[in-house]
Amino acid sequence: MKIQPQHVVSLTYDLYVNKENGEEGLVESATQEQPLTFLFGAGQMIPKFEEHLSTLSTGDTYDFRISAEDGYGEYDQEAVANLPKEMFQGTDLPQVGEILPLQDNNGNRFQGQVVSVTEDSVMVDLNHPMAGQELHFKGEIINVRPATSEELSHGHAHGPDGHHGH
Repeated sequence: MKIQPQHVVSLTYDLYVNKENGEEGLVESATQEQPLTFLFGAGQMIPKFEEHLSTLSTGDTYDFRISAEDGYGEYDQEAVANLPKEMFQGTDLPQVGEILPLQDNNGNRFQGQVVSVTEDSVMVDLNHPMAGQELHFKGEIINVRPATSEELSHGHAHGPDGHHGH
């Protein structure tokens, strides 16, 4: 079956990005046993990712690249914030490398990675971990099926067979 909006797609993938040494390295995978399953066209995936898949069908393989700009965006030096240590009173100070769940004044949730801890502040990088990276995807379309009415009303897939509860 061909991929199209309001269909559930299950696929495998290997995601590669360039490492610090300039060589491409595997950073993430979805397997036949644990595929990525999503509702195509529901805005859950990077738009260019869906665009590359839009002509494929069950059993097709793929191998494509997405530029940083079309993926998670270019790295933004301005997206590094100094948080006052007072924000962490009553809890242990976070460690460098730790991912912090954060929320803005409008209630929007996001994550930041601690890049340094000083005497009076915690510096947090708010960029997506893959910002500034070209993304290289390789994989296979395992299954394509029409979404159930429940999946369409919920706006997401309920697993490869449509019966995953929540």
